[in-house]
Amino acid sequence: QVYLVESGGGLVQAGDSLRLSCAASGLTVSTYAMGWFRQAFGKEREFVAAIFWSGAGTYYADSVKGRFTISRDNAKNAVYLQMNSLKPEDTAVYYCAAARSLMPLTIPSTYDYWGQGTQVTVSS
Repeated sequence: QVYLVESGGGLVQAGDSLRLSCAASGLTVSTYAMGWFRQAFGKEREFVAAIFWSGAGTYYADSVKGRFTISRDNAKNAVYLQMNSLKPEDTAVYYCAAARSLMPLTIPSTYDYWGQGTQVTVSS
């Protein structure tokens, strides 16, 4: 059984930082492409960031580029999303996901496993 469990969400003010964690069990994150998506109330789920299983490649949505950083700790079998300079428009439920295939990593249907999500709320 595969589980992806997100944590680290919360209520912060604009300009603050948060670090989301995704703990994996039942799969090895180093052998999957891992991604973060978010879904704001009333909107579709959108791509945020992805890291390739090689570990060297990362990819970001334009809206978070330069502010968010995705990383992976193979020893802990976990993936992280460091979010800096948060904006009210970053408010959403953030989901961790794992994909066997490589492309396209920006599309939710590419991913095989999903976590339950963690709420991030940024006040102005």
